[in-house]
Amino acid sequence: MDWQEIEAFLAVADELHFARAARRLHLSQARVSQTIQKLERRVGSPLFDRTTRRVSLTPIGRRLLDDLRPAHQAVLDALDRAQAAGRGITGVLRVAFLGPLAGRVVLDVMTAIRTGHPDLDIQLYETQIADPCRPLREEEVDLALIQFPVNEPGITTGLVVLSEPRVLAVSARHPYARRASVSLEDLARDHTFRPAGRPSPGWLDNYLPWTTPAGRPIERGPAVATFQELLALVAAGRGICPVAAHNLRYHPRPDVTFVPLADAPPFEFGLAWRTSAYTTRVRTFAETTGKLVTAWGGPTATAQR
Repeated sequence: MDWQEIEAFLAVADELHFARAARRLHLSQARVSQTIQKLERRVGSPLFDRTTRRVSLTPIGRRLLDDLRPAHQAVLDALDRAQAAGRGITGVLRVAFLGPLAGRVVLDVMTAIRTGHPDLDIQLYETQIADPCRPLREEEVDLALIQFPVNEPGITTGLVVLSEPRVLAVSARHPYARRASVSLEDLARDHTFRPAGRPSPGWLDNYLPWTTPAGRPIERGPAVATFQELLALVAAGRGICPVAAHNLRYHPRPDVTFVPLADAPPFEFGLAWRTSAYTTRVRTFAETTGKLVTAWGGPTATAQR
């Protein structure tokens, strides 16, 4: 196998979509298809099942993927280590974050990295609740500290960095504002806001379930693109929405009240990156983040900093 065949096979296996794989490789879709067909002739068997609706790995394709990915990553790692040893870790690392507490953690990681790698240029980008994974998916950034879960083809996640209780954002005039706490059942009694973009279904279901634990429907109301839009609509009494508890500190407003959601699981935030772009820079950021989280006493302690 030549390197282009390896790259094309892994890209299609990650994306399960020839057009997306072609965009990722900066090649034409026809070129990617021809490369896969050449590889299948070499192997002597189809590696992908193709229909008009979907692409999937054949059993032989799955086995080749399992055997090939570690070897491919080992080659990339060897090249990265050689480059790092020769000239140190340099270049640009683009890091996105969702929310002010994630931004605070990213700044702390940047400070720790600069001690040993002063020539690494880390650039920060804010992502939005409309679709937190979009900048990573569209290759605008290399790494993102965002809300979990992230279950998308071609994206790998790391450890949980932040674990935060959920609170319910309501208008200061809302009846819930006078309560000491609310429950998930209370979400069925008002409109809740939905992201304006297209986050993955798993992410959206975790952020805002469709039903309460008792099976009552949770009505999704106006779409919001940013957190500030969300707070403005909450303050206007247009609806309610679960948010992370750190917003009590970072976004206090006289017209919005944050009420504890007593029976809700915590929100979790962690690192995510494109599987095909796990470079020395990304690995350095992820490893440094892990060391800091351990030093801080774990994800929950991190959130309380």
